[in-house]
Amino acid sequence: MTSPQTFRVKSFGCQMNVYDGERMAELLGAQGMRAAGDGEDADLVVLNTCHIREKAAEKAYSDVGRLAREDGSKPLIALAGCVAQAEGEEARTRSKMIDMVVGPQAYHRLPQMVADAAAGRASVDTDMPAISKFDALPARRRSGPSAFLSVQEGCDKFCTYCVVPYTRGAEISRPFADIVREAEQLAAGGAREITLLGQNVNAWESDGRDLAGLIRHLASFAELERIRYTTSHPVNMGEGLIAAHAEVPKLMPYLHLPVQSGSDPVLRAMNRSHTVASYLRTIAQVRAARPDIAISGDFIVGFPGETDAEFERTLDIVDAVRYAAAFSFKYSPRPGTPAATMEDQVPQAVMDQRLARLQARLAEHSTAFNRATVGRTTRILLDRRGRKPGQMIGKSPWLQSVVVETAAPVGSMLDVTITGAGPNSLFGARLPEVRAA
Repeated sequence: MTSPQTFRVKSFGCQMNVYDGERMAELLGAQGMRAAGDGEDADLVVLNTCHIREKAAEKAYSDVGRLAREDGSKPLIALAGCVAQAEGEEARTRSKMIDMVVGPQAYHRLPQMVADAAAGRASVDTDMPAISKFDALPARRRSGPSAFLSVQEGCDKFCTYCVVPYTRGAEISRPFADIVREAEQLAAGGAREITLLGQNVNAWESDGRDLAGLIRHLASFAELERIRYTTSHPVNMGEGLIAAHAEVPKLMPYLHLPVQSGSDPVLRAMNRSHTVASYLRTIAQVRAARPDIAISGDFIVGFPGETDAEFERTLDIVDAVRYAAAFSFKYSPRPGTPAATMEDQVPQAVMDQRLARLQARLAEHSTAFNRATVGRTTRILLDRRGRKPGQMIGKSPWLQSVVVETAAPVGSMLDVTITGAGPNSLFGARLPEVRAA
């Protein structure tokens, strides 16, 4: 087989996967390959998979199967990401179409694996070295107006339902100097907003600095207008990080802080290491520091043993916090996790009913948050075109999508007045520019 000239990377799941997908694309581009256009068959397809939900592996293999062409041929196929890490050698046993299996800590070796596959040698690499992969990745050359920057990987929390410690490895922080260098490259390449990423991003520390110190340093970059971070763990929300929300104007008023349940017994069974009371205290401290902050969360319903009364406590915490946005899921048993073998697994029908009630309650609060912004003047960062001619879509400081009619290009910062609110987006009118006399 000849060496591939074109590639396509398809990423699924979390923002960390999006970042990894971008880096793999840059890595392949540095080898002289180009990204395939829409509707074009790629010589190489990388499926960057997520393993957080049940049946993720089955979905990955279905995606592989759909890459077979009518003439019986296929592209080179790399199974990457967390499903690759979890399946390892088994992946190629289950699907002979797969040429490469590469875990999330080994994708810097993808070019050599592609060369081997083109020569007819399949390979599997699911090693979990320390954070050395970043040293092998190319410099960031171009960026959209918003960019992800991975600062921390892995997890030491071992929540009983979660596969991340097994697929991403132990918690490790990238060195401060490396992060600053990549941030400089992103800013020079056009990024006006950077989102710092980590499985437990607020556990990051390096050279005597914590995440608050890193944010304060990046805020000194003149090219950067905005800084965000995700995902945080409640036990790592220290006073310095909370204070940064009050003191660093470039740190956006948005915090994603998963709680998972409003019941202390369920939280203990999940090994979440926080309580309802400690979580609510943290939320109160954050809101005292930044009163207009948007709080986002994660929820799991139907965790093994969860009673109707314990589920009601989750509805209580939703009402107490008034989330601007949230992700909610039915419990999904993951092989190898302690929760998968717990007794009192909740029936699917019960989980369906609880999830519907939870999502309806969450929607009430997110809609109320959106409506409360109507009439407010704010600044948005345009990041894509709208569906109708003349429309552009930008992000508000609170991470809402704002639709506005304007001829300004992607990457522009616009002052707008919010004129309307729907359940999933806002509508804005651009303020007239004030010209000097």
